[in-house]
This record gives sequence, C-alpha cells and structure tokens, in this order.
Amino acid sequence: MTNLKEFIDTYKDYPKKGIEFKDVLGIIQEPRIFKELILKMSSSQIIKNAEAIISIDARGFIFGSAISLEASKPMIVARKPGKLPGELVEKNYSLEYGENRLSIQKKALQKYRSYAIVDDLLATGGTVNCVSKILESNNKEVVGVLVVVELIKLEGKLKLNCPIESSITF
Repeated sequence: MTNLKEFIDTYKDYPKKGIEFKDVLGIIQEPRIFKELILKMSSSQIIKNAEAIISIDARGFIFGSAISLEASKPMIVARKPGKLPGELVEKNYSLEYGENRLSIQKKALQKYRSYAIVDDLLATGGTVNCVSKILESNNKEVVGVLVVVELIKLEGKLKLNCPIESSITF
C-alpha cells in the first residue's frame, strides 16, 4: 500500500490555537490512491461482519459512501444539528476544540442490527463514541470502527469498546 502520509496536510492552529489539523482531502484528489485506500478499507473484517455502515458528517461521508459501494453494504449517516428530517435519535459530544451534537434518523436504524462506523479521523474519540452510544441506546451492535487517520497521542481509542482499524497513524 502507498504511504498515505504524504497525502495528508497538517494545518497548525486550525480550527483553534493548539490544534494540528490533519487534512485527508489530499487522498481524494488522487484517484489511484483513493481507490487503493477504499479497496483496503472495504476488505476489512469489520466491514464484512457488519450489516450496515454508519458514516459521520462530513468527511466520513466521502469514505463511508465509497466503502458502502465497494462492499455492497447500506450506509446510514450521522449528521450535525439541523441537517436531517424526520424523527431523530440525537446525542451531544465533546471534541478537542468544542462541543457538538449528532443525529441519526430513527427509521434508518430499524432495518439493521450491526454497524461499522466510518470516519476520516479519530482524535479524542468524542465523535465516534457519540455514534456508538446512539447505536447502543437503540439496541444496536457496533462491530468496529474504521478511520483513515488516528491521532494516537490523543488516546481516542480508550473511549471505545470495539475493534478500531486506522490506515494512517500520527
């Protein structure tokens, strides 16, 4: 597999002072590299063991939809406030630079029992933990988490009680 780190740009003090933002968009600007990554992530045992994929707003949608297509698995979305219609299941969460809330359409969760969570980056684990808690509170199983980038020093993995696979670690 290609060294994906060369396609990740780092922006110091973004979105606030003290944060080193890892930007995964360089990967999707290189179709061959993006395809290689999606094929690798799609073949994960986590994806194979899940009935559906749940991807997280917004960059998680890029990777989740491509994995969903490649693996022939349905994709559900976890969105930020005010973005989804219908009856929602919602939860607040903290991240390293603030707080937010995620919503999932209740109807979307009815068909499937087991999920693989897909996102672009795992930092403190707040976002993925929020989705995990929403799923668990609705009697759903989290088979595991797939992320493109994991920031190891922030120990987000410690908040999660499931397998985690990251393609790149910093």
